Amino acid sequence: MESNLQPPYYENYAYQPENLTAPRLVNGFYVGQQYASPYCPATVPRYVPRACTQPSAPAATRVHPISSPRKICTPRVRKSLCLSLSITILLAGAAIAGIIVWYFVTDSCFGSKIRCGTLAVCVSPSQWCDGVNDCPNGEDENRCVRLYGSRFLLEVYSSESKDWYPVCYDDWNDSYGRTACVDMGYNKDTYFKSTATQLTSPFTSFMRLNTSADGTDLYKKLYNSKQCSTGSVVSLQCIKCGLSSKNSNPRNRIVGGSAAALGEWPWQVSLYIQRIHLCGGSIITPEWIVTAAHCVEGSYSEPSHWSVYAGILLQQEMLRSKGHKVAKIISHPNYDSETKNNDVALMKLRSPLMFDDTIGPVCLPNPGMMFQPEQRCWISGWGAQRQGGNTSKELHAAKVYLIESSRCNSRYVYNGLILSTMICAGYLEGRVDSCQGDSGGPLVTEKHALWWLVGDTSWGTGCASVNKPGVYGNMTQFTDWIYRNMQANR
Repeated sequence: MESNLQPPYYENYAYQPENLTAPRLVNGFYVGQQYASPYCPATVPRYVPRACTQPSAPAATRVHPISSPRKICTPRVRKSLCLSLSITILLAGAAIAGIIVWYFVTDSCFGSKIRCGTLAVCVSPSQWCDGVNDCPNGEDENRCVRLYGSRFLLEVYSSESKDWYPVCYDDWNDSYGRTACVDMGYNKDTYFKSTATQLTSPFTSFMRLNTSADGTDLYKKLYNSKQCSTGSVVSLQCIKCGLSSKNSNPRNRIVGGSAAALGEWPWQVSLYIQRIHLCGGSIITPEWIVTAAHCVEGSYSEPSHWSVYAGILLQQEMLRSKGHKVAKIISHPNYDSETKNNDVALMKLRSPLMFDDTIGPVCLPNPGMMFQPEQRCWISGWGAQRQGGNTSKELHAAKVYLIESSRCNSRYVYNGLILSTMICAGYLEGRVDSCQGDSGGPLVTEKHALWWLVGDTSWGTGCASVNKPGVYGNMTQFTDWIYRNMQANR
């Protein structure tokens, strides 16, 4: 019987030709196939170990010394050389230490920290909008915006009241909407629309515009008010997202199913490394891709090694095109490779994608959105169509259902391994599931005629095994982190 106490395990063997041998079964888990490679560059990470053959080195030509070492290496000379070497090492170490200190002290905006306005002070994304003034002028608490719920209600954080409030539509226009979207990390060119919407629940306080206030700063024009003459609040969409040509009832499955159609899953991308499909990902803006942190850990964290393919269904077509280069990779700082906690990462592209009917973003879930157990979702990717098989040559999709965490954490399923940053989806009886090669790809659901990113494919035991459904990163836990990092890396 398979132990329920084993650590999380995901299978992801990359896109490979059909004539490869099947993976070996070791202690109940499949391990990667070995395959030949015509070359083995040392600077490019390799997904499975490969033996690199190297030519034998020619025998060294013996060179006779001009004079005897015993005459040159006198005790006095040796002492002088040792002293000089020691001083050189100390000076080099001091120089390196000085550079490190200078880097972290004079430029504190390393990593994904956000700069406090024009000041040379930076704070981490988790300190932004947390009710505590970490920036000298309080910019981290007075420029806080978010979108709430499936209707994209614009909310602004009040540093005085320490709470979030909807924005009254009185005197609102698209110029203010663009400013709010930029402050969430979006490019102003992706701005979609601002509309007036009625609140479904009563609010006693709003953020309201004072158009007579000096300056052009949106946040200096906003103030708390009990009144909203229009009775409507701002609904703000920073990007046109979640549109698909998908019909209501899919016929496809990733494990043992048929192919997806072009335009059904326009946010799905294939992530290549060394001309091999390794993982999937989801488009959220023209520049940003969401994937799994385990796809880009260790030697796979170098952006220049990756290529992103969008709007293409067949792997053969990707091999004939250049793809989009990656400028930056940001993994969640609290990702745990053992438990797969916080298994999410961002890729920023060097140049933006051009959106059309086959390439487009999925909607990020907003705070206040709840996904219910048994909610119908879909997974997609180029993963294997059976456990231990080769990854697919074409994009497949499958219908799955969300599984309540308490049920997924039961003794006979994952026995407590499912954390709040994870969500289960699939069928306890097996049949349909993600598989190797699907890692990082999307788990989506349709709500109010839009498609939302529920999770990213993270891990699982086997493929479509009984009582071992797929486990996905819970995107509702990561939306704020995504926005803060988009903001910090505009």
